[in-house]
Amino acid sequence: MPHPVQAERLLNELDHRRLTLLRERHPPQDIPEEIDELLEGADTLPPAAMPPDVVTLQTRLLVEEAAGAERRELVLCYPPDSDPAAGHVSVLSPLGAALLGQRAGATVCWPAPDGTDKSLRIAAILFQPEASGDYTL
Repeated sequence: MPHPVQAERLLNELDHRRLTLLRERHPPQDIPEEIDELLEGADTLPPAAMPPDVVTLQTRLLVEEAAGAERRELVLCYPPDSDPAAGHVSVLSPLGAALLGQRAGATVCWPAPDGTDKSLRIAAILFQPEASGDYTL
C-alpha cells in the first residue's frame, strides 16, 4: 500500500532533477511508487534554502525503532552507493523513498518485502550537504 506524500515534504531542486533522471533510466518496476508521488507533490527549494533538519540525498541521519529502543546511523544515497549492511540506503529502496524529504522527528513508514509495514523515527540529522554549504553531492 503506498504511503501518501505529505505536503511538508521538501526536495531541493537539484535532488528533484537527479531523481527525475534516475526514474527515466530505471525500469518502472524498480522505482518505488512513493518516488513518483514525491516528484509530483513535494515542495521544491533551491539547495541553499533547504532547512537543515530535512533529509536530502547524501544526508547522514540517526534513526530509531518506533518504540525508541535501537538507534542506528543511515546515509541516504544513490543506487550505486547502496550498502545496506553499512547503513547506506538507496533512495530507490522503499525505506530510502520514505526518508527523502522528511524532517528530523518524523516517523516514516514503508512496506517491507514480506508485505508488512515497517517504521522508524528520524531522531537527528547528523550531516546534510546543503547545511554544510555543499550543494553538489
